[in-house]
Amino acid sequence: MKLAAHYTKTSIITSLLVLVAGAVVYFIAINYVAEKQLDKGLTQELYEAKEYVSNSTLPPQRYDADQDHAVFTPTDQSAIKRRFFDTTYHNSWDRTVEPGRAVEDLVKVNSKNYKVTITMSREGTEFLVEIITIITLALIAGLLAVLFITNKYLLKGLWQPFFNTLGQIKGFDIEKKNLKLKSSVVDEFSELNEAINGMAARISTDYQNLKQFSENASHELMTPLAVVTTKLDTLIQDEQLTADQLQRIQDVYTSINKSVKLNQTLLLLVKLDNELIADKEPIDLKACIAEKIQQFNELAAGKGVVIHQQLENKTLEASRYLLDILLNNLLSNAIRHNSTGGEVKVDLTSNELIVSNTGPDNPIPPDKVFERFHKGTASNGTGLGLALVKNIAQQFGLPISYSFSRGWHTFTVKF
Repeated sequence: MKLAAHYTKTSIITSLLVLVAGAVVYFIAINYVAEKQLDKGLTQELYEAKEYVSNSTLPPQRYDADQDHAVFTPTDQSAIKRRFFDTTYHNSWDRTVEPGRAVEDLVKVNSKNYKVTITMSREGTEFLVEIITIITLALIAGLLAVLFITNKYLLKGLWQPFFNTLGQIKGFDIEKKNLKLKSSVVDEFSELNEAINGMAARISTDYQNLKQFSENASHELMTPLAVVTTKLDTLIQDEQLTADQLQRIQDVYTSINKSVKLNQTLLLLVKLDNELIADKEPIDLKACIAEKIQQFNELAAGKGVVIHQQLENKTLEASRYLLDILLNNLLSNAIRHNSTGGEVKVDLTSNELIVSNTGPDNPIPPDKVFERFHKGTASNGTGLGLALVKNIAQQFGLPISYSFSRGWHTFTVKF
C-alpha cells in the first residue's frame, strides 16, 4: 500500500472514531437536555395542579390538558419523595400510545392526601432528537467524504515532488550523472533532495576514482606480467637448463599465467558490477553451444569424458562476448572437475540451459557455489569462474542455480 493510501486510511479511521465518539456524546447530551426540559415542564404542571386542588373544595379529579394529563389517587402516605420517570402517554385525541415522561408527588386536599401523577408526551422531543441525530450523521458522512476526496485528490499534489524525486532516483545512471533534483515548496522534500544530490555527487566521484584506479592498476599490472612472461619464454629455450631448473621455471610460468588470468577476470567482474558492457544482439544459442562443444571435444577426449548434447532452437538477446565467457566457464568447469571417463550432458530448451557432469560425490554448498575465490582443495583455478558465470547471468537477467543428485552436478540457467 502506498504512503498516500496509508495516510488517507489513517486520517479517515481516526476522524471516524473521533466523530462517532463525538456523536455518541452529543446524542447523550441532547437526550439529557431534552429530558431536563421535560422535567422542568412537568414541575411547572405540578405547581399548577397543586394550585388547582388547593383552590377547590371538591375531591380532585383527573384532567387532560393539551399535551399532558393528571391523575389523583388517595393515599395514606403522609409524605412522598418527588420523582421523575419514563412511562407511556395515552393520546386521547389520536387514541394512540406514545412515549411519555411523568412526575409523581403528594398533594393535600381537605386534610386528605392524594398522590398526583402528571404525564406528558415526549413524542415532540424525541422527534427533535431524531432530526438532530440524522443531521449529525449526515454531517459526519459529508465530512468523511470531503476528507477522503481531499486526501485522495486535492492533497495528491503535495506528494508530487516526492514522486518526481523517486522517479529520478530510479533512472539514475552513475556514468551519465543525470541526477539533478530541484528544490520544493515543502521544506522536508527540499532537504531530502539536497541530501540525495550530495550523496549522488559523492557516489559518482567515488565511482570514477575506483574505475580509474581499477583500469590503471590492471594496465600497470599487465605490463610487468607480460615482461616476466617474455623473459620466462626466453629462459625456457636455454638448452643448458637442468630438468630441475626447467620444472621450477615452468612452475613460475604457470603462476604468472594464473595471475594474468586472475587480473583479467577481476577487471571483467568490475565491468559487470558497474554494467559497463552493454552491447547486445540476437544470438542463435543452439549454434553457439554446438560450436563451443566442438571446441571442447579435444579437452574432453584427453580426459576420456564424453559430451552428450540435446539442443533445441533458442534465440537470446545478449552480448556475444559475455555469452562466450559464460559457456566457456560452464563447459570447462564440467570437464575439469569431472571424473576420468565421466560424462557431460548439455540440454537446451526454450526455457532453460542445463549443464550436468559426473564427478566427486561431494556437492558444493549451494550458498557458497557462486562466491568469489571459493573453490575445492583439488582445484587449480582462480576461484572466480562460477562467480563470473553468476554475474554474467545476472547481466542478462537470467536466474542460475546449482544442484547435486545421484553423482551428477547440475547448473541450470532459466530463460
